[in-house]
This record gives sequence, C-alpha cells and structure tokens, in this order.
Amino acid sequence: MTVRRIVPNVQVESEEDLFAGRDFYGLLGFEEVMNMGWVTTLASPANPTAQISFFTEERTAPVVPDLSVEVEDVDAVYARVRAAGAEVVRELRDEEWGVRRFFVRDPNGKVVNVLSHHRP
Repeated sequence: MTVRRIVPNVQVESEEDLFAGRDFYGLLGFEEVMNMGWVTTLASPANPTAQISFFTEERTAPVVPDLSVEVEDVDAVYARVRAAGAEVVRELRDEEWGVRRFFVRDPNGKVVNVLSHHRP
C-alpha cells in the first residue's frame, strides 16, 4: 500500500476565514491549488505534497474530515478497513471533481478522508 500524501483539514466558520487562512499560509510559502468555494487547498510549490485544506462545510458527506490521506489504491484500502471492522462514516464513491473516496473513523474519533485521484 502506498500513501501519496497526508493533508490536515481545518474547519472554518466562513468564506472570509478561508481567505484569511489562504493569506496567512501564503506568508509561509503556500499557494492556492484548489478552490471550490466551500473548500480550498494550499500547497507548497517546492513540495506539492505538503498541503493544508480549509473547509466551511463538507457538501458531499455528513462531516468535515479531520485529515485526508491520498493512497494509491483506495478500493484496496477500503476493503482492508471494512475487513478490520473500522467505522465507515461515509461509503466509498466517486466525486465529480475526480477523486474516489470514503471516510473512516480512527480509534481516537478522528474522521479520515481516504482517497485516490482518478487516473485516465
């Protein structure tokens, strides 16, 4: 199993807070790489897997995840998580913006968004 990146997800109250986070982390060298209005992701130009995301809400799932883990094969990880009896918070599915993902709760109660990008 290959982990490609881990992204902390920060829930904020408003769109203004999204901008404030973007501006602050811009001071540290991050640049915006995705903005869907309700979620924005920043990345380091020098190391694109160093990222942070800010959410005002989660529009396709019941909860904003605490972190995201991109894996090489999300289907294999999903099967492994289910076999282990972990709590799946949101079932595996494809998203319109090009990821396949599911949410699972870790033993400490944190919700993890596990995903793979669709490959053409």
